[in-house]
Amino acid sequence: MTSITYPLPQVSRWRRLDRILGRDWQVALPFIAPVVILMVAFIAWPLVEAVLISFTARTIRGEQQWVWFDNYIRLWQDPFYWQAVRITIVFTASCIILKFIFGLIAALAINAQVRGRNILTGLVLLPWIIPSVVQALTWKSIFDPLFGALNYILLELGIISEGISWLGNPRLALPAVILANVWAGIPFFTVNILAGLQSIPQELYEAAEVDGASEWQRFRHITLPGIRFVVLVAVLLSTIWTFNSFEVIFLLTGGGPAGTTRVYSVLTYQYGMIGLRFGPAAAIALTMTPVLGFLILLLSGYMRRDVSTDIEETWQTKLLSFLGRVIGFVLGLVLFPLRIIGNGLIAAIRAVRRAIGWQSGAARTSAHRRTLTLVRAATMIVLLTLIYFPFYWIIITAFKTELQITMRQNILWPAPWSLEQFRKLFFEQPFFTWARNTVIVTIFSTALSVSLSALGAYALARLRFRGADTLNAVLLITYLIPGALMFIPLYQILTNLGLINSLAGLIAVYPTFMMPFSTWLLLGYYRSIPEDLEHAAMVDGATRLQAFLKVTLPLTKPALLAVALFAFTSAWKEFLYAFVFIRSDNLKTLTVGMATTIYGDIYPWGLLMASALVISIPVVIIYMSAQKFMVAGLTAGAIKGG
Repeated sequence: MTSITYPLPQVSRWRRLDRILGRDWQVALPFIAPVVILMVAFIAWPLVEAVLISFTARTIRGEQQWVWFDNYIRLWQDPFYWQAVRITIVFTASCIILKFIFGLIAALAINAQVRGRNILTGLVLLPWIIPSVVQALTWKSIFDPLFGALNYILLELGIISEGISWLGNPRLALPAVILANVWAGIPFFTVNILAGLQSIPQELYEAAEVDGASEWQRFRHITLPGIRFVVLVAVLLSTIWTFNSFEVIFLLTGGGPAGTTRVYSVLTYQYGMIGLRFGPAAAIALTMTPVLGFLILLLSGYMRRDVSTDIEETWQTKLLSFLGRVIGFVLGLVLFPLRIIGNGLIAAIRAVRRAIGWQSGAARTSAHRRTLTLVRAATMIVLLTLIYFPFYWIIITAFKTELQITMRQNILWPAPWSLEQFRKLFFEQPFFTWARNTVIVTIFSTALSVSLSALGAYALARLRFRGADTLNAVLLITYLIPGALMFIPLYQILTNLGLINSLAGLIAVYPTFMMPFSTWLLLGYYRSIPEDLEHAAMVDGATRLQAFLKVTLPLTKPALLAVALFAFTSAWKEFLYAFVFIRSDNLKTLTVGMATTIYGDIYPWGLLMASALVISIPVVIIYMSAQKFMVAGLTAGAIKGG
């Protein structure tokens, strides 16, 4: 009998690729490829360049010489480096503690308001959205020893006998810089903690009150555990941002006096862009990456759990849960003195009531509630005064004449109101050129970021391909990469590409810090849309791209609007890259152009405040017109999993 052998079925090359790359890799490729190309070109490549540059040194003839680890060895012996590390830690820790305390107080006060809660939230958030250059120069004007508001108010109140140089005194400069950073960062904590407070079921408080729990017990055993994850995420994000702060510190003090405010990012700029010591500058930035890397990995583990269907615990989530409990315990200790003070005040009030024969029962309860209402109202008035005084200062200074400013007349109220500063801004400065450049860069970079984010997020949310989870985590990591690490290699890359000192260069690099967050926000929104809608369209003959364009994309309009708003405001107020990459006066953006009106130690405060007002108006209008989308985007992912 002759045996018949049949050839084994041949597995096609495409089938093998499907097994290796995932079933949807062919469909995902056009969606995800633009995102990957941009990330490789302007994030991965610069990171590799930064590492290579850190192993080089500039010779007398301007050539880059390979020196291996010499730059790192010299840093360990550099007193300026260790001073910068110490100041960075002190600055970051102080800012985070103060922002959290004031943010918690503001959130509790707003959450207690039944009426006007959304309005109060919007009012509190404004300092966070204005450009950092406006924040810095506003506070520099307030701190000015001759023309500033702070010395005038303290002198009038009799607290000081002579003007103080707040930013020129080595002992006071760092606290002044911390104050400016805290002022701008309180809204972020307030909005996120408020989101956490509103996610706690009211029934828990009602049940605790029925059981006889005091307000402090309800706060400690219900409120603190309920917001610990929100606080943890807010603390991690704010720590990373504060650790990498550059613009406000650089514009306020330039790192002085005597290096007392020189954080590592300012030292990196001074070594790299001023001293042209690119190798040591890159080494400084890279030595900070282990700290940032740990924080970023910790945060990415938690945030990835938020948007993932995999409920398996990771080391990040376990550590975050432990840190959440630690934070709750520490908060109880920190707030314990406040409890003692509060109990003392309550005891004193009760003693006074007994002495004057105060009524009991319903009248007593009603009086207690009125007292709490008055305390909350007073707290909100104080907070809003502190938050909005800098805005008031911008407005009144912008409408003063030069004579009123120099002669220190009518410090807190223009008399008469004048448009002199605006005439100088519009007709003596290239304001409209700066505005044109800003509009061009903002519109094109926003369109590019939103388009790529919409495509990339859809692929990550809907399609199955190898590397999707890794890319998901990388997006968050790239969003948090410090600008101090990126601007030196990006400067050299843009120079090699012929894009330095051009608007095209800014349009190319801006999506590197706009696209990752936009993708994350859209990712969660896509996953909330039922896939059955797309499947029905594809059953009717639509391709995956047609289903995306005609079914899914129209349903994501609210999220697209939030993403576009964030991208627009981020591009509008960006300073660092525009400051480093642009040299020609006719290519400068509004934020950089505003800073260049300063000549040495001469600050045209009226002109600067008029510029600050004009620059902030578009951002404020956009924010106020779409406040709910901005707040939703700001708190995206913060309360999930908690």
